[in-house]
Amino acid sequence: MSGKVRVRFAPSPTGYLHLGVAHTGLFNWLFARNQGGVFILRIEDTDTARSTEESMNAIKEGMRWIGMDWDEGPDVGGDYGPYFQMQRLDIYHKYSLQLIREGKAYRCYCTKEELEEKRREAIKRKHPPKYDGTCRNLTPEQIEANEAEGKPYVVRFKLPEEEREIAFDDIIVGKVTFDSKVLDDFVLLKSNGSPIYNFANVIDDYLMKITHVIRAEQHISNTPRQLLLYEALGFEPPLFAHIPHILGKDRSKLSKRHGATSITWYRDNGYLPEAMVNYLALLSWSPGNERELFSIDELIELFSLDKISKSPAIFDATKLEWMNRQYIKQMPIDKLALLAIPYLKEKFSLDYTADDPELREVLNLMRDRIKFIHELGDYGYFFFTDDFDFDNKAQPELKKEGVPSLLRKLKERFEALDSFDEESVERATRGLIAELGIKAGALIHPTRAAVTGTTIGPSLFELLAVVGKERTIARLERGTDFAEKLGG
Repeated sequence: MSGKVRVRFAPSPTGYLHLGVAHTGLFNWLFARNQGGVFILRIEDTDTARSTEESMNAIKEGMRWIGMDWDEGPDVGGDYGPYFQMQRLDIYHKYSLQLIREGKAYRCYCTKEELEEKRREAIKRKHPPKYDGTCRNLTPEQIEANEAEGKPYVVRFKLPEEEREIAFDDIIVGKVTFDSKVLDDFVLLKSNGSPIYNFANVIDDYLMKITHVIRAEQHISNTPRQLLLYEALGFEPPLFAHIPHILGKDRSKLSKRHGATSITWYRDNGYLPEAMVNYLALLSWSPGNERELFSIDELIELFSLDKISKSPAIFDATKLEWMNRQYIKQMPIDKLALLAIPYLKEKFSLDYTADDPELREVLNLMRDRIKFIHELGDYGYFFFTDDFDFDNKAQPELKKEGVPSLLRKLKERFEALDSFDEESVERATRGLIAELGIKAGALIHPTRAAVTGTTIGPSLFELLAVVGKERTIARLERGTDFAEKLGG
């Protein structure tokens, strides 16, 4: 097969954008971008009972969040919309009529009840529950009578009578072989006129000139039916690459019991798109070394189908969190500030700008300690508000005997400082410790408790310098009052 690479991503709008589905889409997108090819979005919405506009929007939102843009489709207000299969019914009907005329398909008038009875009978006889071909060779008179009665029908593919081997070379899996005797006269069009997956995919992939079908390995079993259709229609089939499943830690298929599986859930809970793309790309694919962090441009440059593993990947939420943390640590401070600003406005009603020196100081101090932007409020709230409680670990520190006196003495030292930078604050604190002949923790721990309301956080002296002289002194006064109430 020659010419420009053309691939498609074909989700069904019956729910959110699942991690596994996004993984398949990402591999298609990376391959298209690596090859300078075309990436098409096609929506398989033939399940009208379950397809919803809400799900369609969730798919597009998830794709846009991780940067999976598509290259062509119907024009929608000067932009590309996806292809929708339910808008292409005339095309599928045209090709079904062609197959019927050529004797390669036929109308089947068997009712659901009749088919269910045939299925039960086959199982009873311990035979595979395949369609028995009742309508395969109806006479023109029988067909005419059925039509005159207005009997509903499906269109079935007429499986070639001679048994044969159906084989293809999968780019990832290798050679795959099926015996045609495991198949039956499968349905092409349902009685409501909508196409079955295998039929619509073959028609669409051919008309859209798809060169590579990159999809989940669960679709391997669909491939022999599709190859028979390509042959019957005289179409050249694309190349196939079936990606292994993503599994949970218990090695079962990834599902809600393993945690969140929606791409948009991760977006809404503080994960960065760069981290999600990086992590998904490394599930069943490797550039051939131990490196783990890649920009999107690097992933595009390095990606190739021959480096996809045959083995399933294990989804590890802890590893994804680690990767998110690395991206926050390495992110330019301007970009990190832009991410933090809307959160801090919502959480603390603070109106920062990206070049605010106070915000940048806090971010530089906290960025190595957080995995998500919202942890700025969880673990660094004391930078953004003076109205906080003393937690259950801080209170015992403030309750210790002599703490009010120690905090007052430290407050006096801080009031006398001309400069309130990290070095000056540390010198004043350690000087008082030496003069009083006490252990460092006897002063440092209650000071942290008084100024932050907790016992954990960044280095105390860095923290105090960022909080600033005026706010630190006010908090020492408040902490002293609280310590006295506790009986310290």
